[in-house]
Amino acid sequence: MSTLTDPTSTGASPGPAAPTGEVVTLVSRKTPVVLGVLTVGLALILLFQPESGETTLRLARETDFFQLPDLTLPTMPTAWALTIVCALLTGESVRRYLAKKRTPMWLVAIYAIAWMTGFLVWAAVGETLPVVGLLAGSLALAVPLVFGALGGVLGERAGVVNIAIDGQLLFGAFAAAVVSSMTGSPWPGLLAASIAGALVALILGLFAISYFVDQIIVGVVLNVLVIGITSFLFSQVLAPNAADLNTSARFKVVPIPVLGDIPLIGPILFRQTPVVYVLYIAVAVVTFALYRTRWGLRVRAVGEHPMAADTVGIKVNRTRYRTILIAGAVAGLGGAFYTLVSVPQFNREMTGGAGYIALAAVIFGKWDPIRATLAALLFGFASNLQGVLSVIGSPVPSQFMLMLPYVVTIFAVAGLVGRSRPPAADGVPYRPQ
Repeated sequence: MSTLTDPTSTGASPGPAAPTGEVVTLVSRKTPVVLGVLTVGLALILLFQPESGETTLRLARETDFFQLPDLTLPTMPTAWALTIVCALLTGESVRRYLAKKRTPMWLVAIYAIAWMTGFLVWAAVGETLPVVGLLAGSLALAVPLVFGALGGVLGERAGVVNIAIDGQLLFGAFAAAVVSSMTGSPWPGLLAASIAGALVALILGLFAISYFVDQIIVGVVLNVLVIGITSFLFSQVLAPNAADLNTSARFKVVPIPVLGDIPLIGPILFRQTPVVYVLYIAVAVVTFALYRTRWGLRVRAVGEHPMAADTVGIKVNRTRYRTILIAGAVAGLGGAFYTLVSVPQFNREMTGGAGYIALAAVIFGKWDPIRATLAALLFGFASNLQGVLSVIGSPVPSQFMLMLPYVVTIFAVAGLVGRSRPPAADGVPYRPQ
């Protein structure tokens, strides 16, 4: 008969130690590294390209209740002082990394303001920089990006990777131009843009949800397909009949009484076109619906664990279809900005790949509507900055200004996101049992 003995009493190895319950915190080093690189870059600019003089920041418009005085700053002392602030913030980020703590978003936000202010003071030396115009224009240019990001968040929260955002924006711009030109009003064009975006999303859902085709491949193919269709229709239909089919009625700026006259804030937020006001409503509705309604709970459930959602009676694929259609409709509204606000006609590939930047905003915003909106606003600021600096005659090379929005996108997604987890079932088709 065999006997059981204690291995520790006979000198045998006790085997692997049992888990102690200790939690190991993993902190990404990307944020302190990127902050350090940006700080060194700004310092090198100031060191090798010094600019003597003063920079004036204009903070008011004539329509404000009262006029904020212009702020005139000595260029190099101000830029170097802000560079030192950036260096201190970078040091704090490094200290937190060594202590295995994450860099908080408030620190990144303060760093971004300090770095950008220092860069702008140097870039606009000897000129007057219209701060209100820069920020108001940034908001306007971010409109299609925010709509596209909202569409991306909705789709991916339901488990469908919406790579086709760019196609939805482009087809929305095309439909808005045609319908607005035929009716003479921008409002039917806005509705048509939403329907066009939903149509592209329907095709995406058909292949990705019903036929289980790889969602990324379908999205890329749809983007190329929409480019081909709209380019063909532009050359064969719109160009020969431009007066009737490609001269869209544009939205005009509609200032909100009282609010539009508040210094600094009013001209930026409340002196915009109706499309921007629709954007405010869309962000609030999507955020509330996603986190505060039963529908939003079901959407998040099918994006995280579709099998568990199915067991409690949620129709997974039906929910995904409905959500991706809403996502496409929201993204299509962003396409209307190009032909109903920006320019009064449709042109080939006029979105310029904005859908991919919107997708980057989704990742940067960690699949949250508010954070994705803020990320899209950052990219809109970078897009508008290149135009403003070109107008005031900045010493920054024009080639750098053209690539600025994409450089900001790369740094933001690659360096400042940190650990980011998409919905668990994102991109995974569901086959009902």
